[in-house]
This record gives sequence, structure tokens and C-alpha cells, in this order.
Amino acid sequence: MFLIEQIRLILTVFLAKFLTALVRGLKLGAASVLPGQLARLLYPNLLPLLAAQVNAVILIVGTNGKTTTSLLLRTLLESGGSQVVHNSTGANLVNGLVSALIEQTDSLGRLRADYAILEVDENILPLVLKELQPRLIVALNLFRDQLDRYGEIDIISKRWLEAIAPLSKDTLVFLNADDPTLSYLGQQLEQQVLYFGLSEPKLYLEEIPHAVDSIYCPRCGHPLDYQGVYLSHLGDYACSACGFAKSQLALNSAEWPQILIGVYNKYNTLAAALVALTLGLERTKIEQGIGDFKAAFGRAEKLVIQGKQVCILLSKNPVGLNETIRTVKDIQKQDQANVTLIILNDRTPDGTDISWIWDVDTENLLSLGGTVVISGDRVYDMALRLTYSLEVNSSSQLVIEEDLTKAINKALDLTPADETLHIIPTYSAMLEVRQFLTGRAIR
Repeated sequence: MFLIEQIRLILTVFLAKFLTALVRGLKLGAASVLPGQLARLLYPNLLPLLAAQVNAVILIVGTNGKTTTSLLLRTLLESGGSQVVHNSTGANLVNGLVSALIEQTDSLGRLRADYAILEVDENILPLVLKELQPRLIVALNLFRDQLDRYGEIDIISKRWLEAIAPLSKDTLVFLNADDPTLSYLGQQLEQQVLYFGLSEPKLYLEEIPHAVDSIYCPRCGHPLDYQGVYLSHLGDYACSACGFAKSQLALNSAEWPQILIGVYNKYNTLAAALVALTLGLERTKIEQGIGDFKAAFGRAEKLVIQGKQVCILLSKNPVGLNETIRTVKDIQKQDQANVTLIILNDRTPDGTDISWIWDVDTENLLSLGGTVVISGDRVYDMALRLTYSLEVNSSSQLVIEEDLTKAINKALDLTPADETLHIIPTYSAMLEVRQFLTGRAIR
């Protein structure tokens, strides 16, 4: 029986690797999902089998920040001498996880690594936890995202609790304490929970944004009393009705350097640093790793195109786009020749419901003036939203271009040599932009 299973495993791995080579060789895509789908048909228990071969599985979950946090943590662990496997393409559904692990096995299906860092779609975490036992789980945040697929965040958090609670008590859970939903989740778990968060009142927003998701107490439903918010519903809070309050931080932002732009990247840095510290890495090595870190594709990624600086800022939901606008506004200056390219798609990876753009404070972007080039499958929906954001005395100009290639070239032409073109795409648009700018697809 063992020999038959071994032959079955070898055959499954061979066919999956062959399919990967075929798809990429014919330039049909990144082959980040299909090989895993085939492998699971041939060997349904392949995911737990492969995961069991590494010393520890680390799951990274959340609405925003998974890819950046995963890549940073991988960088830190590898700098400490560990071998790491990682679903680096960002394919975070079950088939994508299997594809990534198979690609890093040898021809016999053996996977040799100290850690497997797997970024997992927030909606399938319960499914993944039915198949494998992670050593660590890192939850970054919960925001409304693709409501056509996921539903509201309280539904997701309830599913998370039901899935995590039965796990081994040795499981380590790392949570963002600034998110009331996650803080409350952690307070209900029997596993060891470590919290990270911000402690910089100077970063408070002037007011709670329109795209806020969870300002009510997750325990009793009473409105939370906020001392201040950092982004969306993330901040310093307490409930005067039942006594629920933000959990105590094991690591806060005042202690750590930040390389990538944006308040949201402070959370990504803290999460990766706290895990690395817990796993025994020295603080000096962690700080050096953070300093040397390069952004993941599309996540504040910087390129030089035609001698001009280009920064790609993936934004796929209200909170993400609000924070991107906040970051761009902090960089750009009033009355300069600012150029921004916004691309809105509604394909499966983006979410087919694009009504979320009306929850975004796009007025903050147009208040700077400059030119905003608009493109994508839903170019006219975004153009309408931005038109409503224009003030009577605004000096902003909107340029509508249906053809993405022409839109990119137009935005580059409009960008002065000493300025940065900020490109704000949804997920599928980001893949297209990178392929156009770099001449290669993401692998």
C-alpha cells in the first residue's frame, strides 16, 4: 500500500510540474492555480501531506497586506539562515497553495524546508484549517472586501473563531489589536495570542472615514469610544458599556523602523517583526532585514520607466484605496504637475461588485490638483465617481482613456521627469500594468 501511494504521489507531482512548464512555456499564464487543481483531483490529501513535511506552517490571513507581510517575513527568516517555501505569486486559494508547494518539491514529492509561509484568502481559512495544522496564524485585519463573495466581516470573524478554537493549544496566534473585531476574537481563544498595533497618536485621522467597517463593540454592540483612528476602524478604542478594550500590545510601532510608504505598511512590518522575534531572530538582524526589504509586486513597488519614477499601489477595496490616496497625498504637493493613473476592473480577482468606489474619499486625491488618468474595464464608473468629487474651484483634470496601453503611455507622457507617476490599479489591472511596464508576467 505504501509503495502504491508513493507511486501515486510521484506521478501527481510529475504531471503538475509538467503542466506548470507547459502553461508557462506557451505563455498562457503564471500556472499558479491549474497545477494545484489537477494535483488535488489525482491526490485529494496532497495539501496536508506536503505541509506536514516542513517544520512549521505559518498562515498569513487578512483583507489587506498579506503579500507584503508574507514576503517581509520570508526575507527575515531567510536572512536568519532558515529555508522557506512560500506561495509568492499571491494565489491564496487552496489550489494556489498546492501549486506553490508542488513547485518547490523535488521529483519524488519531497519538500525540505524549515517554514512554509502561506498567505490565505480570508474566506477559505476555515477550509484550510480542516486540512492542516499550522504552527502560527497571523491575522492582519478584516475589512469589507468583495461583498459579492464574502459578506460582512462579522460573518468572517465568526467562521475564523469556529475554525481556530479547536486547534492545538500550542498554536501561536498573532493579531492586530487595533482592529476591534480581531482583538475580541483573540480574547476568546485559549491558544497563546500575541498582539501588535500602533501607538502613535500623531498618525490619527482627523475624522473617521466613510469606509469605516466596525465601530461598534464586538461584545455588546454599543458604539466604541475612540481616542483616535489610524485607518478605517483601526485605532485606540474602548467600550464604556461593557468594558471591552484594545488588547495589550506585545509590539508597537514606536519601536520599529519603516521602509515602505503608508500607515498600512506599519502594520505589515509589525506583524512580520513580531513573528520573527517570537521565532528567535535577533532584533539587529530583523532591523537589517527590514532595511534591505524590497516591495512585493504592485505593493508600493517602484520602477523606472523611460527614465521616470513609477510607483504601483494596488488598491482593491474602500480601505485600501483610501489609504493609498492618503499616502499619495502625503507625497504629492499642492499645485504641482501631479499625475495619477487609476485603473478599475471588475473581473473575478477584483470582485464583480464595484459599488465600493462610492465609499472612497476620492475628494482627498482631487484636492491636490494635477491630472488623473482613468482607465480599466469600468473606466466610466470611476470617471463618474471622480466627477462627483470635483469641486467648483478644483484645478484637477480628468483624462478618460478606455485603452489601457494608451492610458499608461499618456500618463507617462504627462509626468514630468522630476515627478513620480502613481498608478492605482485593482488586482487584475495591476498584473496587466506590470506586464506592460516590465515586459514580463508575474510568476
